[in-house]
Amino acid sequence: MVPNEDHQYMGILQLLLHFGWTWVGLFAVDDESGERFVQAMEPWLSHSEICLAFIRRVPKQFFWNTFDDFHAFASNAEGYFPDSKARALLFYGESMGVVAFAIFMFLGDPGSKESAALGKVWIMTVQTDFILTGHIKGWDLQFFQGALSFTVHTMEVLGFKTFLQHLNPDSTQGDGFLRIFWEQVFDCTPSNRLELLKKDDTCTGMEKLESLPYPVFEILMTGHSYGIYNAVYAVAHALNALRSRFKHRAMTGDRRFGFPHIQPWQLHQILQVISFNNSAGEIISFDKNRERKDGFDIMNLVTFPNKSFGSIKVGRVDPNALEGNKFIIDEDMIVWQASFNQVLPLSVCSDSCPPGYQKKKKEGEKFCCYDCTPCPEGKISNQKDMEDCIKCSVDQYPSKDKDRCLPKIITFLSFEEPLGASLASVAVSFLLATIWVLGTFVAHRATPIVKANNQDITYALLLSLLFCFLCSLLFLRQPKKETCFLRQAAFGIIFSVAVSCVLAKTTTVVVAFMATKPGSTMRKWVGKRLANFIVFSCSFLQVNICAVWLGISPPFPDFDTQSLTTEIVAECNEGPVPFFYIVLGYMGLLSLISLIVAFLARKLPDSFNEAKFITFSMLIFCSVWMSFVPSYLSTKGKYTVAVEIFSILSSSAGLLGCIFFPKCYIIVLRPELNTKGIIRRQN
Repeated sequence: MVPNEDHQYMGILQLLLHFGWTWVGLFAVDDESGERFVQAMEPWLSHSEICLAFIRRVPKQFFWNTFDDFHAFASNAEGYFPDSKARALLFYGESMGVVAFAIFMFLGDPGSKESAALGKVWIMTVQTDFILTGHIKGWDLQFFQGALSFTVHTMEVLGFKTFLQHLNPDSTQGDGFLRIFWEQVFDCTPSNRLELLKKDDTCTGMEKLESLPYPVFEILMTGHSYGIYNAVYAVAHALNALRSRFKHRAMTGDRRFGFPHIQPWQLHQILQVISFNNSAGEIISFDKNRERKDGFDIMNLVTFPNKSFGSIKVGRVDPNALEGNKFIIDEDMIVWQASFNQVLPLSVCSDSCPPGYQKKKKEGEKFCCYDCTPCPEGKISNQKDMEDCIKCSVDQYPSKDKDRCLPKIITFLSFEEPLGASLASVAVSFLLATIWVLGTFVAHRATPIVKANNQDITYALLLSLLFCFLCSLLFLRQPKKETCFLRQAAFGIIFSVAVSCVLAKTTTVVVAFMATKPGSTMRKWVGKRLANFIVFSCSFLQVNICAVWLGISPPFPDFDTQSLTTEIVAECNEGPVPFFYIVLGYMGLLSLISLIVAFLARKLPDSFNEAKFITFSMLIFCSVWMSFVPSYLSTKGKYTVAVEIFSILSSSAGLLGCIFFPKCYIIVLRPELNTKGIIRRQN
C-alpha cells in the first residue's frame, strides 16, 4: 500500500531542480535505513548535476548516562552545518528520528536568532512525521518553518471526521492506548487516579480531538492511515471474492476446501487483480508488481507564534499522470522561513553564470562549484549556466554582451555612400579632363609640339587613360557575374596598354636621338613600326595571361563572412590568387622598364623628348603600385576595393598630369612657344 520509493526519489529530484537548488546538505538517521537512503539518493542527484555539500548522520539517542555525554551531544549542533551556502537540507528519518533531531537542534542552539539552523529550507521524506507530544509538545521549532515534506497521498474519507468528533475514552471499552493518549494530549488525569494524585485536572471525557493543535493531533486522515484504511478494505474485498469462490464450489459439490481453513497465501492471487472504489471516490488497484501505483503529496509546514504549526498542501508527485504533470507545485502557496522575506531561497555553491559567460570548474572542488568566465571572442551564451559558449552562424555576429547573435548586414562599395561617391566624382573629373586633353591634341594636331611625339601613340595613351578612369567605375557597385568577370581583366589589359604606350614613347625618343649620330645603324628603327610593335607585343602578352585566367577559373560574385565581425562583404572572388598577382606583376615589370629607360633618357635635348616628364610620371606610377600591395593585403571589406580604385585613379592621374598637362599649358596658354622656330632655337 506504500508507494514505491523510487517515486519519492524522483519527487525530491524534481523539487530540487524546480527551485534550482544544486548545493544540498543531507541528514540521514544513523542506522541501516539511513545508509540505504544515502546510497540510493546519491546517484540520482549526481546524474542531475546536484551536489551534496555534506552528509551528516543523525544519532538515534534519547538518554545519556552522564552530563558530559549530554553536553557533548548538544555541543555538536553547530558542527552539523559546515557549509552556509547549502540552504536546502534534505532530512531522512522516521518519526522518532525527527524527535531526536529536534532535541539535538534545540539543545545545541536554543532560540538563537543567528542559529546555523535558521535560514534553511528543510526537505522531509515520507518516513518523517511532525508529531510532538509529551515533554516536547510546547517547544518552538522555528527552524523547521517553511519545511517541505513528502507525505503519502491521502483523501478525505467519508465519516472519518465525524467518527473522531464522537471519540472519547468511554466510547471504546478496553482500549488502554486511547486512555493513555487522551491523558497525554489533553494533559489531564483519568478519574480512577484522582484519589491517588489529588489533582483537580480530571479528564471529563468531553474533550474534543478537533480542538487539539496540528502538532499534537491531525484531525484529517494521514497518508499512513489512508494506506491502512485501503489495505483493510482490499483484504475485505479479497475475502469476499474468495468466499464467493468457495460458495460456488460448495454448490457444485466440491468440498475439499472449507472457508474457515483459508491460508494468507490464498489471498495473493486475488489481491493482485482486485479493483474497487473506496469511500473517498478513489479507485484502488495494484500493478503487475503487486504495488499500489500511487504518489506523494508535498506539504508546507507553517509555524505560529503560539508554538503550534500547520501543514498546507502545495504540490503533488503523481506517477500515473501524463508526462509533464507528474510533478506539480504551487510556489505562490509556499510560506518560506521569515529570514527569506518570502523571496525564493538559493542553495547553490556558485552563483549562476549569466548569459555571456560560461562555467569554469574550480580545481579540487565538486562540479557544482565553478567560476564564471566571459565567452571568448566570436562566441556567445544565451542561457544561464552554460558549460561552453557557442558560435554564431556565418550570417550573424555576437552582441556586445555576448548574450545573443545579431544578423550581419551586407555591405559593398556603392555610389550612394560618401566614400564611393567621392571616388566616383574623382574618376568622372579625370575622365572629363582626359577627354579635354584628347580634344585639345586633336584640335592642335598640326602644331609642332603634337607632331614631335608620335601622334598615334599619344592618342592610344590618352584613350587607354580614358578607359582606365572608366574601368574604376566597374568596382563601384554590388558585384555581379558580368562585372566580376570583366573588371580585373579590363584593369590589367588597359593598364598594360597605357604602360606599353609610355614605354613606346620613351623608346622612340631614345632611338631617334641615337639615329642622329653620324654612321648610326639605328636609323632603320626610327618610325612608327617600332612603337607599334612595342605596344602590340607588350599588350598581347597581358591579354593572353588574362585569357588563361578567365578560361581556367574566372572571378565570380561571393560573400566574405569572415573578414569583418558585423558585416558580410559582397565581393568578387578572384579565383586563384596567383593569377591576380601575375597580372599585377607583369604590369609592374613594364612600368619598371619604362622608368629605367626614361631615367636614362632624361638628359637628352628637350626638343626631342618628354623623357623628364615620363620619368616623373613613372616614379608616381611605380610608387603607387608598390604601396598598393601592402595596402591591399592589410585592408578588409569594401575598403580593399577602395584601395584598388584609389591606386587606379592616382596612377592614371600621374600619367595624365606629368606627360600631358605641360604640353597643354604650351598649347593653350603659351601658343607662341609652339612653333618650329622656337623648337629649333631651343635645339
